[in-house]
Amino acid sequence: MPAVHRAALDVHVRVGSRFEARADNGISHFHEHMLHRGIPGHPTAHAQALAFEELGAAFSAMTYVDHGVLSCSVPTENLERTLELTASLCESPLFSDIAIEKGIVREELLEAYDGNGRLIDGPSILRQLCFGRHALGMPIAGTRSTLSRFDAPALRKFHRQHYVGAGMVVTLAGPFEPARMARLAARRFSTLPRGRGLGADAPSAQRAPEFRYVADTGSQTWLGLAFRAPGEHDADEPATELLMRVLDDGNATRLYRALSDERGLCYDVSALFESYADVGVLEIVAECAHSSAPRVLAETLNVLADLASHGPTLAELERVKARIRWQMLELYDMPAELAAFVGQGVLSGVEPAPDARTLQLMDVDAERVRAAAERVFRAQQSSLVVIGKLDRAAQAKLQALQRRLGS
Repeated sequence: MPAVHRAALDVHVRVGSRFEARADNGISHFHEHMLHRGIPGHPTAHAQALAFEELGAAFSAMTYVDHGVLSCSVPTENLERTLELTASLCESPLFSDIAIEKGIVREELLEAYDGNGRLIDGPSILRQLCFGRHALGMPIAGTRSTLSRFDAPALRKFHRQHYVGAGMVVTLAGPFEPARMARLAARRFSTLPRGRGLGADAPSAQRAPEFRYVADTGSQTWLGLAFRAPGEHDADEPATELLMRVLDDGNATRLYRALSDERGLCYDVSALFESYADVGVLEIVAECAHSSAPRVLAETLNVLADLASHGPTLAELERVKARIRWQMLELYDMPAELAAFVGQGVLSGVEPAPDARTLQLMDVDAERVRAAAERVFRAQQSSLVVIGKLDRAAQAKLQALQRRLGS
């Protein structure tokens, strides 16, 4: 990327709640936190942060359902030294001050609970409902109970299993000579064991709608509607990506227009599509006045039913495709975003090149989007979570609306 003025380094790792058992749920997330707690030569959290920041590097780490990412954005002149620090982090983290970090994570976990200890985090409840006892239904951050069991031996065992060549992708992007940086990265990361790739069991099919109501004293009702959807390698994945963008890719799209612009039912409504190796999930979330919840759901389901019956208009589809082309082209101006895109694609075994992914999405026509909507938007593979203040009649109306979808 010779025209930019900053470089990026990403390390994608095959970790996450997808690969955990209930007894160690959250260890991927806690391990990510502990990666900030020192490396050889920089043995404390402060010393490690200082080592990166003195190079102008912005270091961050995140854990997702089926992968984790270590990311650095850095002045190109300091990329080699940042590479050395990051490799050391992947090779031999010190895991110091475990008790202190547990306190930090415990505070993070409390954000999902009310004063009585009830889980009130809508997205977490929605995933539990959608995937049940399967690992995909477990929270990324785990629970207070599992957190209490994590110790240095558990962290070291986890690190040996996951921070291996077979489960890791290192991506460099920026204004440098690629062959030389590739050699440096290969040499520095060659100390890691090869290891083996991880697999995971697929969830069983969902055959009936799931509904959960959580009473809450907040000023609005939170509505979360999830559908099982195609996975990363499913032929319908590109069409489902476009379907999601027809629903929500800016304020001119279907959901915002129907619920906000035309009816004023909510301040915001959003859609999200995530695909994993063998399954995906398409979620729609809105917050509204308690009394408006049944109407919000009814109008949302009308939008979904219309897409399943008639598909998007040609104008809608062309607008969505144009935005995708612009967004993909923009990646070539943003080293951090490009490194993230390529690294995730390589780790997942899907198309890692923005140009090729763009062509893949441009090849989808309106009928394929309609067929994807018909496949996804079915009552029997839907999960609905409602958090708010609704009487029994309103709850029953929401359930009845959900059951009628696709009938």
